[in-house]
Amino acid sequence: MAFTDASLTALRVFREVAERGTLTAAATALGYTQSAVSRQIASLERAAGTPLLERRHDGVRLTPAGHVVVRRAATVIDQVDATARELAGLPDEHGTVRLGWFASAGSGLVPRALAALRRTHPAITVISREGSTPALVRALRAGTLDLALVASAPPFRPLDSETPALELQVLTERSLRLAVPDTHPLARGEFVDIADLHGRRWIAGSGDDQVMGVWPGLDERPEIAHTARDWLAKLHLVAAGCGITTVPASLTAVVPAGVRVLPVRGGPREQRRLLLARLPRPLPEPADHLAAALRAAAIETSAPL
Repeated sequence: MAFTDASLTALRVFREVAERGTLTAAATALGYTQSAVSRQIASLERAAGTPLLERRHDGVRLTPAGHVVVRRAATVIDQVDATARELAGLPDEHGTVRLGWFASAGSGLVPRALAALRRTHPAITVISREGSTPALVRALRAGTLDLALVASAPPFRPLDSETPALELQVLTERSLRLAVPDTHPLARGEFVDIADLHGRRWIAGSGDDQVMGVWPGLDERPEIAHTARDWLAKLHLVAAGCGITTVPASLTAVVPAGVRVLPVRGGPREQRRLLLARLPRPLPEPADHLAAALRAAAIETSAPL
């Protein structure tokens, strides 16, 4: 079997696996069984005559051949999809931009940018979805996203080790903040001293979520009162007096009633960057317009309150 005989279905499955990072996640997203996904990958590897994925305990990693296939597969699939839309009389892909964003960016930045883009370029269609930074990076590599808003914390390492390196633009860099109930003793001042964080009850993020949770670098084992991934759930727990949590400065304008957001003094500076990431290649005009709208929205949302 030659690679020219590879099926479009197998290419779609392979791209999904490359983006999701595991066969199980790809199967769930596609509505397939895991065995069906495994068969499609096996058929593609037979056609390629070489392994395309490295199976590991924590998921899969693309081999050098796999990188070639996923890059070419993305082009093939996009062209086939564009042909189908053209035949159906729908707008072609050149008017559509695929955007990914991490959770807190959806509270203000993304809606603001999309509203501005609709006013200036109403013919552009934006399809967006939320995801973790690792998932968004995989999606960029797999060609299923054109742009991604991702978060970065010190020491600001590259987002992945693949080549070529992703092109990154820093949209904002601001200090991490603390969210406390407005009736809490910590809410009486204009800032919180890091020494006053000892012995507090925390509302932490689940898994490896560091967007909101326990203040980094505390020299004690924190008392975790509640764990939640959703930032709005955390902030409402704060408003209810259930604990305190960290919060990106960008969310200050949208916190619910009963919450006060304060800077923390003392200890290492806890800076957080908002990055616009993409593959290092020229952007189509619609994606370039969206990138400009995101940059403008980031400037507006980072203005002093």
